[in-house]
Amino acid sequence: MNDTLREYFGLEHPKIGVAALNPHAGEGGQFGDEERRIISPAILLAQEQGIDCLGPLPADTLFLRAVQGEFDAVAAMYHDQGMIPVKLLDFESAVNITIGIPIIRTSPAHGTGFDIVGRNLANPTGMKAAIITAIEMATTKKACQLADAANK
Repeated sequence: MNDTLREYFGLEHPKIGVAALNPHAGEGGQFGDEERRIISPAILLAQEQGIDCLGPLPADTLFLRAVQGEFDAVAAMYHDQGMIPVKLLDFESAVNITIGIPIIRTSPAHGTGFDIVGRNLANPTGMKAAIITAIEMATTKKACQLADAANK
């Protein structure tokens, strides 16, 4: 996520909020210990590599903090934990971006709409947003590459 934010969104020092898996970040182990056993050590390793990330933070407030500007991105622990707040913020225009692969891959966050194919019901807003996001990502990546080449 850190590399993607730098390479495709031009953020020099992205700040990433990391969601907890359990309610209230496990409440000191009362609701689960994955935060202590797995997530916190992973965050420490990322921080040791120079990644500015903070967590594990309770998901019920983390997304609000991100929307208010405290974080550039949020690492969610599972699909619905991340997609519910994204869809609530802007169901029609939200974009899902797959990272960690060698190509730019975007899609409407609401999904494919197979259930309405051929019925003239589709709203193109999400697809347009996904295409625009892919173009912006490619443009930013190229600009970053050119800036890196000029600095060498």
